[in-house]
Amino acid sequence: MSHECPDRVKERIIPGKWSRDEIERMIASAATIRDAGERIDFVSRRFLGTPYGESTLIGSADVAEEFVINLEALDCFTYIDCVEAMRLSRSFDEFRRNLREVRYRQGSVSFTNRNHFFTDWRGSGRVEEATRETGRERVETVVKLLNRRADGTPFLPGLPETERKIDYIPAAFLDESIKNRICTGDYLGIYAETPGLDVSHVGIAIRTDTGLLFRHASSLRRKVVEQDLGAYMNGKPGLVILRPRPRG
Repeated sequence: MSHECPDRVKERIIPGKWSRDEIERMIASAATIRDAGERIDFVSRRFLGTPYGESTLIGSADVAEEFVINLEALDCFTYIDCVEAMRLSRSFDEFRRNLREVRYRQGSVSFTNRNHFFTDWRGSGRVEEATRETGRERVETVVKLLNRRADGTPFLPGLPETERKIDYIPAAFLDESIKNRICTGDYLGIYAETPGLDVSHVGIAIRTDTGLLFRHASSLRRKVVEQDLGAYMNGKPGLVILRPRPRG
């Protein structure tokens, strides 16, 4: 379904298997869970098995941005921004408003205001940087020029280059002591060595009786899945961790 919002931004809602009432009930149930991480676990679990979908958002330097809520198919970033918006909400209408705030700076819908990079979330006030607290002396710090490829061209035409300091935990140091400091509901970014990117993939940490899992929308498995985090990190450069703050 599609309609124009009061600010004249076109809104497109694709609920997939969900009815409006089912979404309302799920969000209302999640809202009764006090702990932010447990609430994220509850919401994100409801999307296990949801098909993976690429390029579900509409907008570019040349195409007008539309506000898209697509629960039928998710990529790794739209998965976590829907989960984060839902964990902050008590109703579907609140979810719509919060998704704008999560996806766009100041909630202003435009391609240039969209949070294209995982570490764009750091200034939102909704999450806090937890990489150094988790990795301690094992953390490495780099300064990257986001959106600038090695050959000088942009990953996303129409967006400026942004210099950013990034802390990450090298995968070689991801031992049990560090994993024990990762919390359910932490948002995890797979650090990217590629010039111009902060991370190459994102997902959610989930603690279980059998170990620490990585819940994510997988392009390889073509759906939202959960995998053992240690096994998943084999061959990956490292982790960036953002931790949800309690809902106000």
